[in-house]
Amino acid sequence: MLAELKLEREQLEEAILTLERLARGRGRRRGRPPSWLKDAAAAVSSAGEHDLDGLPAEPRRRGRPPGSKTKHATAAQPAEI
Repeated sequence: MLAELKLEREQLEEAILTLERLARGRGRRRGRPPSWLKDAAAAVSSAGEHDLDGLPAEPRRRGRPPGSKTKHATAAQPAEI
């Protein structure tokens, strides 16, 4: 019985540490997220429709958005008067 209670106490301490980390790091940061935050976000997003930031839990697309290349090309040319 003591071993079960000690195991439960360790699990509670880990859960408390994780929640404290999440509470501290609420703002968006640059760069790659730490692995513990990525794992926590994956667990939350699989449970619901949104990830930790409240955004939809769909995979992010990398690279340039479609059509942005042509918009920059037309904006770079000076207008003739």
